[in-house]
Amino acid sequence: MKREFRLSLPHGHLDAALEIPEAPRGVILWASLHAAFGPGSVVAAATALGFAGVALRLLTTQEAGFADSAHNTPLLADRLLAALDWLARDADTAGLPLALLAEAAVTPAAIRVAASRDRQVQCLVCHGGLPDGAGRQYLEWLRAPLLMLTDASDEVSVSRFSRVQALLGGPSELRVLPAGHGPDGQVLEWMARHLAVSAGTPATGP
Repeated sequence: MKREFRLSLPHGHLDAALEIPEAPRGVILWASLHAAFGPGSVVAAATALGFAGVALRLLTTQEAGFADSAHNTPLLADRLLAALDWLARDADTAGLPLALLAEAAVTPAAIRVAASRDRQVQCLVCHGGLPDGAGRQYLEWLRAPLLMLTDASDEVSVSRFSRVQALLGGPSELRVLPAGHGPDGQVLEWMARHLAVSAGTPATGP
């Protein structure tokens, strides 16, 4: 089943897409500034693994043209929290274990949200971005397993993650992606394993 929906905000709305297989094992929420909803997206890949997939754009159409909005961590965190509240209430996703995949500028906000909602967010993957932007307190609060993905050319993200890794309250891992590659099936399978553990199913595989 595929659904598109909007989260209403005081100054506009956020577009999101939800794809749900029969008897989903959990939810994988992909949060970015400009999420893609079509075939081949993270949503479709998550569904193929038996998980509900959600793609969420965290900026309104009006905000997308302003650089300040993309770096407003408190704003992005509030919107992620609103999306988690919606998923917790929706009849198709309520009660399912949840994994969060954040792209680039959303990384600091995603860490804050995962640290604040440790009972709802079971694992977190961040692709690029500056994790130290979340703030020391949230890094120390984070208990969910964190997988940090960086592009081979992104030396800044590698350096910043290396500096904060010792502060993280939960397990963490860094993976460097080959040039031109985004999150692939192995990354989604990593998320699936952690969701299976949170749901009480023994993890399998490496």
